[in-house]
Amino acid sequence: MRATVIHAPHDIRVEEVPDPVIRRPTDAVVRVLRACICGSDLWPYRGESVVEPGSRIGHEFLGVVEETGSDVARFAVGDLVVAPFVWADGTCDFCHEGLPTSCPSGGDWGDGGTDGGQGEAVRVPFADGTLAALPADAASDERLLTALLALSDVMGTGHHAALGAGVRPGSTVAVVGDGAVGLCAVLAARRLGAGRIIALGRHQARTDLARTFGATDVVAERGEAAVEAVRELTRGQGAHAVVEAVGTEQSMRTALRITRGGGAIGYVGAPHGSGTAVDLRHMFDRNIALRGGLAPAGAYIPALLPDVLDGTLDPSPVFDLTVSLDDVADGYKAMDSRTALKVLIRM
Repeated sequence: MRATVIHAPHDIRVEEVPDPVIRRPTDAVVRVLRACICGSDLWPYRGESVVEPGSRIGHEFLGVVEETGSDVARFAVGDLVVAPFVWADGTCDFCHEGLPTSCPSGGDWGDGGTDGGQGEAVRVPFADGTLAALPADAASDERLLTALLALSDVMGTGHHAALGAGVRPGSTVAVVGDGAVGLCAVLAARRLGAGRIIALGRHQARTDLARTFGATDVVAERGEAAVEAVRELTRGQGAHAVVEAVGTEQSMRTALRITRGGGAIGYVGAPHGSGTAVDLRHMFDRNIALRGGLAPAGAYIPALLPDVLDGTLDPSPVFDLTVSLDDVADGYKAMDSRTALKVLIRM
């Protein structure tokens, strides 16, 4: 079969690799229908994180079950499923507590010789604990299929940020970052009843989308100018709930400065580059809480799925470029150059 392989920075190839096979009785093999490129896939692509040359890549996909191991009980051949961005056993204490990202038996797609999501098929470890079932008729609805793919990562991550920030009905929310996760956080904040949503971003096409997702205000400035703009919009108080969806030192500093006393930050921007600086004294003096981290996207699928199915939650517009698997390298180039927000890969 064909799959996406990374050999070096800016060296993405589609190559013939061995077909996935059942190795353990808890495995399933999924034929991929849709996959996508994540902002975090750009880190190895840009050389900002180290990967073994020849590694498989991609961690967001949905597809159809083609084969199951003898111990798989929840799924059968032909089922339509979505895979969250980590696999987990579904039986440990962390999984039972809704934190599959901390599962001691779990792992990341593409690591340690496992299959990456950007390929024609994937062996799924612990299928019962990892996969989420989707209605079979969704496979014939292109918009719905695309929206469902967002549950593998960005929609669950945006939801995790909104929960961490303590979004509640009527609250004022600020979202730092206009990438796919930040935009999904706008959707999540609207779903949770936010009264006002301030989107911070500099790219008009993305902030226009934020407005369609529910943002009431847009702040295009950065740094101190952004802080002053948010304060002006909030009578000098700041936002009750702030989402940090970038992961840089500047974005975290901005998030801290625009959070009102007694408020909270939900951070889901994975720290990268020079790291992030957290002013603990500022947080202490203003009673600001900091919650978030690696989103347990799989744990959120049962709550978010009904709203996606009935159309009240539609993250599909974050995918603004579609490529075939053969053209996946062009998709990486488009995201790297910021000419695409998030790339859908159609198999």
